[in-house]
Amino acid sequence: MASTPDPITKDPAQGQKAEGSYRWYVLALLTVVSLFSIADRLVFSILIEDIKADFDLTDLQLGLLGGLAFTATYVVAGFPAARLADRSVRKNIVAAAISFWSLMTALCGMATGFWTLFLARTGVGVGEGCSGPASQSLVADYFRREELAKAMGFLTLGATLGTATGLIAGGMLAEAFGWRWAFILMGLPGLLIGAIMYFTVREPQRGRYAAANATVTQEGLSKTIRTILSNRVFVGLAAGWALQIVIGYALAVWMAPVMIRSFEFSTGDIGLYLGLTFAMGGIPGPILGGYITEWLTRRDERWRAWFPGLVSLLCLVPLAFALTSDDFWVFLAWFAFAYSIYVASQAPILSGIQAAVEPANRGFAVATALFFNNLIGQAIGLALIGGISDGLVDTYGTSSLAVSMFLVSAVAGVLAMIAFAWTARQMKSSGYLERMQSA
Repeated sequence: MASTPDPITKDPAQGQKAEGSYRWYVLALLTVVSLFSIADRLVFSILIEDIKADFDLTDLQLGLLGGLAFTATYVVAGFPAARLADRSVRKNIVAAAISFWSLMTALCGMATGFWTLFLARTGVGVGEGCSGPASQSLVADYFRREELAKAMGFLTLGATLGTATGLIAGGMLAEAFGWRWAFILMGLPGLLIGAIMYFTVREPQRGRYAAANATVTQEGLSKTIRTILSNRVFVGLAAGWALQIVIGYALAVWMAPVMIRSFEFSTGDIGLYLGLTFAMGGIPGPILGGYITEWLTRRDERWRAWFPGLVSLLCLVPLAFALTSDDFWVFLAWFAFAYSIYVASQAPILSGIQAAVEPANRGFAVATALFFNNLIGQAIGLALIGGISDGLVDTYGTSSLAVSMFLVSAVAGVLAMIAFAWTARQMKSSGYLERMQSA
């Protein structure tokens, strides 16, 4: 990888390059990277029942494969990659990351049992753990603060489209070629995307749109950690996000097996219909969330916390209607509504984290937030849902997974609302609002 960036600076002639269509090209490419990050992570979801049958696994083991196997190395790789992203060429980090996790996704198709699949999933986690901090830091240097929520809303589309792609393509590939080839074929496109990222993206100047007195040079690790953890606005947003994303991972990983167990449809059909539903609910959600956040925060910055807090509760109502419906199409309609509400919250959360921390700490802040996301939302949340489902199977039969999924999601939603409400109070008392006015 080349080590010398081609920066877009604050020089007016150069800066115009980032103000025009090029910044939207970079955002679009980062959105595609995000798409494959989620697709390669969650293609496992639509393949769960086939893998369970082949390897004779329990729901708890499947929860560990979906969560802990990925998270264990995702968080370990994330912190050193984030430190590197705060001082090095971020676009190179993203290019290397997608190339590596794509290769490891393909290797999942060669697993011979629980432990070999577990190890391959950890490799996917290593690669994906390196891309998120660098990607979000790049977006923050291509878009001004008042546009950041909108830009993050579009970036969030990658997660939505990635979920749909993983389900639709994974289901169709599994039906046509088997679950092993589904993994292999899903992993190959990322190698090409990594090359495009490396050769076509220019590195912007760090902290380009930050306040005049912002810190743009990386500080020592211990000072960075103290600065991040003493930032009450960041801590509140990260805590609320980690709790709320329990719902997101529950929907992304467990919804397909819930439907397969509840309705007489093939894996390919479930993947197609569920993937399209994720797209129908997920495409307008983050875009509207970005525009609504931009409109609301022009009036009060605290909406970056209030809005996701409200969403954490509101999405539970249609989710309950979906999970208790025995009609396939009614199930999908309520689920699309629940998901569109849920993803609308991502733009204020992501933009709030970028706005709350110094440019020199943005990558590390994202890595810290993603650490708790994956620990609570993915490793603990998915395993907890699987374990509770195993315990309820004698009482609820094939509905045990749906019951477990809603119970865990409801508790997470209430706790997330509390965390976001606390964050809004910290925005007022910590000087955050004054700093935003000077940016």
